[in-house]
Amino acid sequence: MSESILKVNNLVVGFSMYQPRSFHKTTLQVIHSLSLEVNKGEILAVVGSSGSGKSILAHAVLNLLPKNAVVGGEVLYKGQTITKKREKELFGREIAFIPQSIDYLDPVMKVGKQVEGVFGTSKRKEELFNQYKLPIDTSNKYPFQLSGGMARRILICGALMGNPELIIADEPTPGLSLDIAMETLQHFRTFADNGTGVLMITHDIDLALNVADKVAVFYAGSIIEIAPTQDFIKGKDALRHPYSKALIDALPQNEFVPILGTQPYAGDLPSGCLFAKRCKYRNENCVGRQEERELRGGKVRCINAV
Repeated sequence: MSESILKVNNLVVGFSMYQPRSFHKTTLQVIHSLSLEVNKGEILAVVGSSGSGKSILAHAVLNLLPKNAVVGGEVLYKGQTITKKREKELFGREIAFIPQSIDYLDPVMKVGKQVEGVFGTSKRKEELFNQYKLPIDTSNKYPFQLSGGMARRILICGALMGNPELIIADEPTPGLSLDIAMETLQHFRTFADNGTGVLMITHDIDLALNVADKVAVFYAGSIIEIAPTQDFIKGKDALRHPYSKALIDALPQNEFVPILGTQPYAGDLPSGCLFAKRCKYRNENCVGRQEERELRGGKVRCINAV
């Protein structure tokens, strides 16, 4: 059996905030009862539309959420809860993070020092710069002197400075040329083949399918399907959830076929299936809570899925 390296059980994330024109505080829940697992040597791609909560998942795992966040559930690394003490031992060493925004770079520090960090070496930095086609004199530049693509490659180099056993990559390819984006994903594949677990958050399904082992589909703060990558490659008939099928139809090679409606707002979620209002298969069974269940080698939250 595969060995789990990251396990998220029933994760709930909300944000405590004041209601408009009121002194009354409320909690806006944006992630609901989310569970997933990343095994050693496996790439799990998390896909879904903007605003579905994908980045919040990464920040929750890494305890990077703001102070008004209200978090429930459990996050395990190698079978043990990630405590405050373990964060200092793991983050930046065994657990690497590639953030979505280049604003994570310190604007007043040369990028070479940022890549090396506390644990790195000049030799390893030079190896990574060579891999990601960064001139060696890039070390002496500040973030504002770099293009967006170069800055993103600097973030990747910093994350891979050590030999991480878990990589959490939040949209690692925007701003990169197709060649470098594919090369970056192939590096993730190489890490995974050598035993590293990779949680890759992306909106680019086509790129993810080149390297991922499994795909988790996000919708309105919940994972509605987890399936082997081969099911996505085979086409929508191999998938389980109507939204997953709609994502396949919306790809460029399928002529961007749209569906009506929009993803529900976190403060006004339906009581039953989150996708029901947009689903052509909805019926009276969709009003109840949709529990995750195993189906045809994957997992799905849809009572009508077959």
